[in-house]
Amino acid sequence: MKEVKVISWGLGAMGSGIAKMILNKKGMRIVDAIDADPNKAGKKLFEVIGVEPNEYNDIIVKKGPEDAIKEEGADIAIIATSSFCRTVFPMIKLSVEAKMNVITTAEEMSYPKASDPELAEAMDKLAKQNGVAVLGTGINPGFIMDFYPIILTGVCEDIEYIKISRINDLSPFGKSVMDEMGVGLDPEDFEKKAKDGEIVGHVGFLQSFGMFEEALGIKFTKVTQKIEPIVTKVPRSTNIVSIKPGEVAGCKQTGYAYIGDKVFIEMIHPQQICPERENVDTGDFIDIKGKPTIKLHIKPEIPGGIGTIAICVNMVPHVLNTSPGLKTMLDLPVPKAIVCDARNFIKYK
Repeated sequence: MKEVKVISWGLGAMGSGIAKMILNKKGMRIVDAIDADPNKAGKKLFEVIGVEPNEYNDIIVKKGPEDAIKEEGADIAIIATSSFCRTVFPMIKLSVEAKMNVITTAEEMSYPKASDPELAEAMDKLAKQNGVAVLGTGINPGFIMDFYPIILTGVCEDIEYIKISRINDLSPFGKSVMDEMGVGLDPEDFEKKAKDGEIVGHVGFLQSFGMFEEALGIKFTKVTQKIEPIVTKVPRSTNIVSIKPGEVAGCKQTGYAYIGDKVFIEMIHPQQICPERENVDTGDFIDIKGKPTIKLHIKPEIPGGIGTIAICVNMVPHVLNTSPGLKTMLDLPVPKAIVCDARNFIKYK
């Protein structure tokens, strides 16, 4: 059986981790890598992602897709460049028209109908025309605050209320995520930029709520969101950013989905760098009030970095096996770790 040929598009924190994981998986091979950063383009892949050179990673990182995206040049492109549908769509379009399947970490792509139904319809049509599938996924949205709680409802006779909290560490993520959270800003600048839409906080509540609607066959009457700065009292630093007391360490985001005048789903998501510096414990908490009532508490959190990296790679066989079109996690088999040769999971057509 042939190896699964992968194009790794975007080599930031998540993209580099995805590339490393693929390189360690039997049956998968990176045939091209793309990154617009001039400090990465033109270098060998092993240099950019910081691994020892070998025959599998000794390829040149290209600045643009012109030489990498060619018809049937790969089985799948994994795109880790942005959070937004409109930003990644040109990359998806190029890949799909070259008959490549796509997985992207873009948060809005986990359920694109929620933010851009017309674009979602266009992507679905384009993917079907070219005989490939497109999936957006990650740890959140895509798993811990939507797909996983939805699975848990499968053992419920009835549901009255769902509360999902994710308290997590932003430290493994790259600059784009830090910027979206306002890390390093003064609180006043945070408030102004949040009001102007320059700080978006967690991108994904709308997508998670949309996934719940489809899975449970319901329609919310109202969805609301709120973001607030988390201001540090102590110095904190990562390999991306250093902040002083009084500056923003992250963002607390809350979201509510209503049926009638009652909250049906509540989501709470405080994210910050180095939460341990102020004795904040991370964790994932899913509470379903119903018949039966379910309380699932995971401490510490499922790490966001490796969680996103792993689910993107582990979904590759499912995307290759599925029918053409735009997909969500609801459309595909339950994710599972690839601990064997990845080709064992693929149904060659």
